[in-house]
Amino acid sequence: MIKKEFYKTRKDGVNLYKTYSDEGYRIKQIETSNVYDEAIDIEDAPYTYEETDIPIEEENATEQDYLKALAKLGVE
Repeated sequence: MIKKEFYKTRKDGVNLYKTYSDEGYRIKQIETSNVYDEAIDIEDAPYTYEETDIPIEEENATEQDYLKALAKLGVE
C-alpha cells in the first residue's frame, strides 16, 4: 500500500512529504511514469503514485564500487 507521511520542514519553511510502499515495492509517479524506491515532494505537489510489483532490492556496494566512485570524483 502507498503511504505518505510528513518528512521534514526545509529551512525556508516548506514542508516535505515522503511517499513509499509499505510492502517493500517501488512506486511509480503516475504523471511521469518515473519509478522510485521512495519520493520526497513539497507539500501540495501535484504528483500521485501507485505501487508497482517491482521489489526494492538492497544493494551491497563492494570495495570495487567505492573505488570506481572515488575515481569518478578524481580521488586516487
